[in-house]
Amino acid sequence: MITPNDFKGRDSERIQQAIDAAVADGSGRVVIPRMNHAGGKPHEGWEIDSAILLPSRMTLELDACRIRLSDRCRDNFIRSANCGQGIRSIQPMHDIQIIGRGRAVLEGAVHPRATGDSAKTLGQPTYGTDAGVAGESQTGDWRNLGILLARVDRFRIENLTIVEPHCWGISLEHCSHGKVRDIDFASTGEPLIDGVSAVILNQDGLDLRAGCHDILIENITGYTGDDLVALTGSSHHPAESGGLEATQICGPERWEGRCDDIRHIMIRNVVGHSRGRNHIVRFLNGHGVRLHDVILDGLIDTSPDGVQAKAAVKIGDNNPAWGGITPLGDTHRLVIDRILSRAREAVLVGGSLADSVIGTVRRHDNRGGEVFLESGPANIRNVTIKDAGVK
Repeated sequence: MITPNDFKGRDSERIQQAIDAAVADGSGRVVIPRMNHAGGKPHEGWEIDSAILLPSRMTLELDACRIRLSDRCRDNFIRSANCGQGIRSIQPMHDIQIIGRGRAVLEGAVHPRATGDSAKTLGQPTYGTDAGVAGESQTGDWRNLGILLARVDRFRIENLTIVEPHCWGISLEHCSHGKVRDIDFASTGEPLIDGVSAVILNQDGLDLRAGCHDILIENITGYTGDDLVALTGSSHHPAESGGLEATQICGPERWEGRCDDIRHIMIRNVVGHSRGRNHIVRFLNGHGVRLHDVILDGLIDTSPDGVQAKAAVKIGDNNPAWGGITPLGDTHRLVIDRILSRAREAVLVGGSLADSVIGTVRRHDNRGGEVFLESGPANIRNVTIKDAGVK
């Protein structure tokens, strides 16, 4: 068994050396244990200054350990090694596994250098010690994402707790044939930093971006500062891959047919809430990207009193930044069932929706109007609502 305790240097260096050794000997497996033996004096926890880079055919096991980003770090927790700053062509990778054992925790920095997505300016108001620092980007970007995989086929991310990430906890771009399961999120959007409430924007939990397909998502729990689970696809790419101007790392490359579409996704057993009062599950596509063949089966809204989401499930939007309401047929074949909501709207259809089924939907207070067709009948086609009120 290869562990970072077999190597010397800073924690980031030791972890990467362990991964290199697992590649060299063909085992493809690294275990990060709970106890860190740096300096010959065992102690709990690991602190990293840069992202852990995973190659193909690699299993990273987090054995009841806690990994925290250092205050020096402006990078992801973990990233597929095919992408990064200045990498203009993201080559396909395969067979990456990130598996927690026991309670494995990934935690943001005590004093994050940057937070939020690429539309947010540091300090206005999203927190970042790089705010106003000459030579440092003054907006968020993909480095703020927790786990970032791009163009990875066959992957697993399982049994992790993600605490106060600097933006989305997990982001997948053009990933396929994978599983994300047993993930617990704990982010508030307003953590205490030096005893003062700070603002961290865009703290989604799990985001599937353009091009993701054939993925199982199940047993997602906890709370986030923004949406808990989001499928968000747009063909608006950064000018080139690996730049720092966007939250997305993949540029305008095209690899297959309608490669940007989000499709063939199963989501099961979501139990949690949006501490930031946004949405629990969000479906959003625009600019020609289609979203189709998606099942959401089972959502329990755990919002405490005084914290109410805009919607437990929101489908589409009329936001001009996303091109307004999608053409009828671009969002289709969705099955939404077994939703228990405490939100203002249980299921909110804010854009177009076609050839879909909405099954059992209930509010905790038994009020009517569980499904709100906000976008109007002109944007709805062949949608069956089986066991829910409509308004």
